[in-house]
Amino acid sequence: MDRVSDRLPAPSVLIFDWHGTLVDTHDAMFSAMEDTLPQFEELGLVEHLLLEHQCRNADDARLVRYIRIFRRLHPRILAERRVSRTDIFNAIFGDNKEARLIAHQAYNQAYRRYFGQVRPFQPGAYEYLCALRAMGIRLAVATNRNREFLEKELKIVDEGRWQHLFDATVCADDVTEYKPDPQVISGVLKKLGLPADAHAWYIGDSYVDMLTASRAGVSGIFYNGAQWEAERIRSWFSHRDAPLAVLDSFEELMDLLALIERHEPEAFRCAPAEARPRPFPAPDRPEPRIEPDWHPAVVRLIRPHVVLFDWHATLVDTLDAMYHAADDMFPDFHKLGLMPRMVAPEDSKTPEDAKLVAYVREFAQLHPKVKADRKISRTDIFEVLFGEDQEAKQVAHKAFNHHYRNHYGTVKAFEANVRAVLEGLRRLNIQVGVITNRDREFFEHELAAVESTGWVDLFDVDVCGDDTPLRKPHPDQLLLAVQKLDYPPDPSVWYVGDSTTDVIAAKRAGMTSVFFNGAQWDQPWLNQIFPATHKHPDKPDVVVNDFSEFWALVLACEVGPP
Repeated sequence: MDRVSDRLPAPSVLIFDWHGTLVDTHDAMFSAMEDTLPQFEELGLVEHLLLEHQCRNADDARLVRYIRIFRRLHPRILAERRVSRTDIFNAIFGDNKEARLIAHQAYNQAYRRYFGQVRPFQPGAYEYLCALRAMGIRLAVATNRNREFLEKELKIVDEGRWQHLFDATVCADDVTEYKPDPQVISGVLKKLGLPADAHAWYIGDSYVDMLTASRAGVSGIFYNGAQWEAERIRSWFSHRDAPLAVLDSFEELMDLLALIERHEPEAFRCAPAEARPRPFPAPDRPEPRIEPDWHPAVVRLIRPHVVLFDWHATLVDTLDAMYHAADDMFPDFHKLGLMPRMVAPEDSKTPEDAKLVAYVREFAQLHPKVKADRKISRTDIFEVLFGEDQEAKQVAHKAFNHHYRNHYGTVKAFEANVRAVLEGLRRLNIQVGVITNRDREFFEHELAAVESTGWVDLFDVDVCGDDTPLRKPHPDQLLLAVQKLDYPPDPSVWYVGDSTTDVIAAKRAGMTSVFFNGAQWDQPWLNQIFPATHKHPDKPDVVVNDFSEFWALVLACEVGPP
């Protein structure tokens, strides 16, 4: 895909997307999205999420998986702040217009609490827009934003100087369908009395915008204000919906118009050179997310002969049932005498742990942010609350199990390819097992229910929380598993789990600890939860973000170092 097509004629109108093109409303947008996604269960939207193999690309599949499990945006999206809610809803629901509509309506309700946080997307936007008008080019906005939001933001942005720049605006609630349906663009052209042809340019920052332009029969101009890499942009588009130009800034837009003017001297009321303002810089490139520093090329592990897996949040997703049971359990802590047995603030590993303890002690429930994150298991919660008080943890586990009976039963594979990985390990003659703090009555039901057919045939051994006197982070369960397999507890036994509890258990058992970072913690957070201090010495031997990385790691050990 070339950055500029030679098929691009002079524009009669420039129709702009709003968010991510003309203005930055990321703060409000992401706040509203973080309020909307936890509602997906009650809105009935979780069941309408695309299956991973139906997604357009691997990034969309990861996004669907993360939202299905955690009801939050993938941390990379939050860090990069490059995509819109429309991109997100189209990526996770595909062509399901009904699901997208419900999601947009829920988002708009949430956005009312935040909108008004708006600023120009790049320096000089007002000056460039004025220059375009001086050249005789008509300006318009076509957006999935509701009119109440657009009109308020137009009054606020750049101290209200933009209010009279646009000849037409069409919003989502002016039409019957959201983008990528072309109605918002068609509506602008109808208002202006212009045909839908290549002389109408739609300038937007996303794949959805370019698809909308293609369906409307106008010229799509990709505004790369988010500074995507060229190869990444090329990967999104087919020949049919590819943009006719890719521009990194409004300065490049003026350069493009100057190039067109050389071939069409009468195209504009005045030349771009006469109208253009002094150059303003392009938008800054977003700060990259700091990824965990794992790579098969730099990790040297002993080839596994046995791989033991944690169950919840590693192999399977049972978060809904777990958090419902936790909500029911915490009020029982008073009558169970557990409140005074919680650790003192100075004994907590991190300030966040101390805050969690203080909140549970005061309110007998988890902090709403902990529940919204959906990233911490009940075992980790009990470790944070009770530390080395084994008796208190046993009482808490028993209370949890009492309430879990009212909720368990729904269990999904954590990733679409988990079964294939388990089968692949067995083909490599690696013994496979499960270690879980879940009681056997729950585990066996879930093992038989997952993916409808069950995974009973995939494991050589399983050890549950009620099979040993002490649960993880004590190593008893792991040691019992290898004893059943008649195999020594050494580094050729890998234990794969998603929590600090799993890491501690593996290290105490003398096994290789593989931290499964399904929650997508970044490197600073991993450094915080695995500080490698005298008091908290245990760190994983390796971190993997998904089962594709895990499988690559296994194969790298199969081949061995060069």
